[in-house]
Amino acid sequence: MDTKLTLKLDKIVIEKAKEYAASHKRSLSAIIESYLQSLTGIGDTDNIEEIEITPFVRSMSSGSKLPPDFDDKKEYRSHLEEKYK
Repeated sequence: MDTKLTLKLDKIVIEKAKEYAASHKRSLSAIIESYLQSLTGIGDTDNIEEIEITPFVRSMSSGSKLPPDFDDKKEYRSHLEEKYK
């Protein structure tokens, strides 16, 4: 079952990712799903078209983890308040 996911990413990253997807005749959603499956180990690999994760895509992963008490809404609100002062 597919579920919609909204991401906020740098505009240049999105543009480059769309170019990459188009040049490989894949949808950006399919590439991201494959990438997330490779990170989590979830999915039946027999039914997934195997793709190589490029250095560009690998560079998007920071590998850092947020503290359990991190309040993303509070941080985003603070960011917007600072941005629109």
